[in-house]
Amino acid sequence: MTVTPAGLPLAAEFPDATREQWQLLVEGVLRKSGAGPADGASAEDALSTRIEDGLRARPLYTAEDTAADPGFPGFAPFTRGGRAQGSVPGGWDVRQRHAHPDPRRANEDALADLENGVGSLWLTLGGAGLPVDGLPTALEGVYLDLAPVVLDAGPEFAAAAERLLRLYAEREVPAAAAQGNLGADPLGLLARTGRDTRTDQEFAEAAALAATCVREYPGIRALTVDALAYHEAGASAAQELGCSLATGVAYLRLLTEAGLSVAEACGQLEFRYAATADQFLTIAKFRAARRLWARVAQVSGATGAGAAQRQHAVTSAVMMTERDPWVNMLRTTVAALGAGVGGADAVTVLPFDAALGLPDAFARRIARNTQSILLEESHLARVIDPAGGSWYVEQLTEELARAAWSWFQEIERAGGQRAALGSGLVPERIAATWAARTVELAHRREPITGVSEFPRLAEQPVVREPAPAPLGGGLPRVRRSETFEALRARSDAALAATGARPRLFLASVGPAAVHTGRTSFAANLFQAGGIETVQAEAAGESAVAELAERFAASGAVVACLCSGDQLYAEHGEALAAALKGAGARRVLLAGRPGERGAAYQQAGVDEFVFAGGDAVATLSTVLDQILDGTLDGNGAAE
Repeated sequence: MTVTPAGLPLAAEFPDATREQWQLLVEGVLRKSGAGPADGASAEDALSTRIEDGLRARPLYTAEDTAADPGFPGFAPFTRGGRAQGSVPGGWDVRQRHAHPDPRRANEDALADLENGVGSLWLTLGGAGLPVDGLPTALEGVYLDLAPVVLDAGPEFAAAAERLLRLYAEREVPAAAAQGNLGADPLGLLARTGRDTRTDQEFAEAAALAATCVREYPGIRALTVDALAYHEAGASAAQELGCSLATGVAYLRLLTEAGLSVAEACGQLEFRYAATADQFLTIAKFRAARRLWARVAQVSGATGAGAAQRQHAVTSAVMMTERDPWVNMLRTTVAALGAGVGGADAVTVLPFDAALGLPDAFARRIARNTQSILLEESHLARVIDPAGGSWYVEQLTEELARAAWSWFQEIERAGGQRAALGSGLVPERIAATWAARTVELAHRREPITGVSEFPRLAEQPVVREPAPAPLGGGLPRVRRSETFEALRARSDAALAATGARPRLFLASVGPAAVHTGRTSFAANLFQAGGIETVQAEAAGESAVAELAERFAASGAVVACLCSGDQLYAEHGEALAAALKGAGARRVLLAGRPGERGAAYQQAGVDEFVFAGGDAVATLSTVLDQILDGTLDGNGAAE
């Protein structure tokens, strides 16, 4: 019989290291780098990463970082999962979205998905997708007693729900076997459209659907708390959670006033959240959401499994790019992993071409196979709450839950979610959050691979059939890459009109070992704005004259100096003046101004470009200079 040792014999020979000792070591390293703060605690702060909502990811977490007891999977507060056996047998529900306006095409796509790993269908109906009367055709051949159907019909949710329930009867599907969600979400509609004229009627219709489901369809939920409207407007994770809580509370009030018990009302709600490529924040968000809703349910009087939040995760549309869309496959993989580890009950992976229009068969196949690999090959669902017990994840869950609860309380003090939307509280706060994030994106402190970093100008565009226009008029829909993509669109217009992209001359001074770092930085920066770079390098006393001559022959009208600080001191001023003399409309220098910045500017340097600078402002100005006089306001050659 093997006896488990009381301790770890190998580690027992070493003294315990303290946090203070680690901080002192960090302080020493930072001091040698020239950036060291005065004490160990400050050294730890210097290595922390600012996330959002005032949260910071620290470099070290230990048992000293305590958080609320997460409990056990399947038991309140459900932080570790809503069910003791995990999401569903075999893992979470793989749910695919369909919005093709042609019911026949939608049916073909749905059957292909169901035959190849998808467990449930999410159908967008109404003006933003399938016509409601096309629902029977779209579900032709689908075993409705096996495949749950989730509706998203916007303002037509009542008509769509009625048609689906009638379809169950026509196909003789037992009421007890029907599963899914009817998708009623009046406050989500208000957020999307900004129109409050029908909200009272929509509340009444939602309550009636919930009562019908409670009486006749135990496997169907009537309402969706769709937090995607807030995420896609630029909300932070805490804002998304707080808005969903306020919406859920409003629906609990609605349903209990309509005669349902608190437990029945809770059972009629499904929450929809975004999963992003920030895997740890995504994990913490889904764990925190369950904990927060358990608290709401508890104070409302719900107990047991009925207080567990039903969660549908959707990979973020905000992180999807139109340029280099293949990278979206990697983003959605990480997002799906975060949602799965976070304990979501159902996960939808948006196809990599979702930002371009209606996805094709290949894109849908990759989307569903992404989940199949995570479930079947990576065995991700075999462990319940695999991130549980991590000091970092538990602390992040705790801090995010507190931030979300504070925002939820502010909304409630303002009169609830409906009032907060109407008064502008929610839109204004989300707009401020997105404005701050836009600055981070513009300065490339939040890089976008393939767009703001490592762009590929020669990539062939991916063209898709246009998708139906989504609901609008309320909260905006944003994407991280849209500003850089607008710059690339200007470049495309110039290419179409003149046969050439905007061009910039890189004047690299000295040997490659000296200038390569800044030359590569500059090329990457300008190509992010669709600006083609032409490089020439020269060294020695003739470097200035040689580079000026080659600039004049390049056809470019803007130049950027690239070299090391020492060679800048020797040749920078003369080269800037020579380039201006050779016809450069604008001269930039790769590097910070430093002590000689004023002298460089006096010699002809118009701007300094460096890591952390405002890339969008620089690229916009450079494009203005290059395209000045070559294109009219419509992008056509003059």
